[in-house]
Amino acid sequence: MAAPRILLIIGGGIAAYKSIELVRLLRKAGYVVRCVITRAGEQFVTPLTLAALSENKVYTSLFDLKDEVEMGHIQLSREADLVVVAPATADLMAKMAAGIANDLATTLLLATDKPVLAAPAMNVRMWLHAATRRNVATLRGDGVTVMEPDEGEMACGEYGPGRLPEPVAIKAAIDAAFSSPLPLAGGVGGGPVSSLVLPLDDFRSSADMPSPSPSRKREGDLDGQSDFAPANHRPLFGRRILITAGPTHEPIDPVRYIANRSSGKQGFAIAAAAAEAGAEVLLIAGPVPLPTPPGVIRIDVETANEMAAEVEQGLPVDAAIMVAAVADWRAADTAPQKIKKDGSGQVPPLALAENPDILAGLAKSPQRPPLLIGFAAETNDLIAHAQAKLARKGCDWIVANDVSADPMGGESNQVHIVSQDGVDSWDRLPKAAVARKLMEKIADELEKRAPLERD
Repeated sequence: MAAPRILLIIGGGIAAYKSIELVRLLRKAGYVVRCVITRAGEQFVTPLTLAALSENKVYTSLFDLKDEVEMGHIQLSREADLVVVAPATADLMAKMAAGIANDLATTLLLATDKPVLAAPAMNVRMWLHAATRRNVATLRGDGVTVMEPDEGEMACGEYGPGRLPEPVAIKAAIDAAFSSPLPLAGGVGGGPVSSLVLPLDDFRSSADMPSPSPSRKREGDLDGQSDFAPANHRPLFGRRILITAGPTHEPIDPVRYIANRSSGKQGFAIAAAAAEAGAEVLLIAGPVPLPTPPGVIRIDVETANEMAAEVEQGLPVDAAIMVAAVADWRAADTAPQKIKKDGSGQVPPLALAENPDILAGLAKSPQRPPLLIGFAAETNDLIAHAQAKLARKGCDWIVANDVSADPMGGESNQVHIVSQDGVDSWDRLPKAAVARKLMEKIADELEKRAPLERD
């Protein structure tokens, strides 16, 4: 079977940046993606970025002479199997409902005979306005599937429904569209128009839906399931969480480096669980070959100094979870060329310098997070070392695990949460389950330390 073809129309608005993650998820799942971006959308996302991720040309103008010689807007509108509008702004949905075709995006939407799925994103007042409610009702009556937006804090500072659903939720809705044959409905001029007919409730918590099409499970995914409530009731909505994961590589020369055995799996699982719980997640990752969890913003680094700089740039946050196994030392001087044996049998000296203590530095920062969590992988005297580290680093919790019998890189973990209140010891669990349980504990703690004010 040919790969399903998605025509993704990207409207204007701050939420347009999430289209980048959506394209990445769709391509990873095997979809063919072509992107159309409005002029307003180009203020937030560049066509070059979308072209690189989709591996297809990005379309921006109705008046492109080369494309329109062949009536490109008609071809684009008919060659897709599903048209997805994300973000669908209030303006774009109003034009869709009224049948206005004054740019490439709206012309495509009017000319298509394929199903259309719209993921709204706008200010809460715009979403609740009577005009928008009429437009949504009109679109649904015309056979367009309009997802319910997420509820949370807006870029403007207000709170309520109107946030673009997370990319993983939009992908789940797209997966659902291809899980059964698409019915047809009558169209303009008597021609057939495909209409995507799916119950609205399918999209209210679509991030919790397992993918109906088989795909390779990715490390950090939570098996398509959620232990949390639907999107607008998730315990970390409105929170910003910073997570570090993986090792650091400290170069000795252009081909050698100092490192450790950290796989990054636990940190990536924690990032996935935090995003699933509704948080805005910034993952600062050392060099590991793991895919980015859905809904997570990832920054790749190599050295401890680079990680320290990105952590500082990522502040302020509600909680910082420092899972990364940062190398304690680096080469004092990195050789510009590969160090060679000289035949003398003498080992060349390697002078070491101490790396920055990122956790301790964050504890002393004027922007110290309300909840600061460190990790400790130990081979002996686990609790004693964790308690000493807690006092030395100045953080709130240390998550300690014994790696003497089960080395780094395993699929499960037995952890002990060490704090000033004592030690909370957990049974051995898969790393994804450890991450979910940790998110529940973090959500409860943040409500005590820094409760959010919501209308």
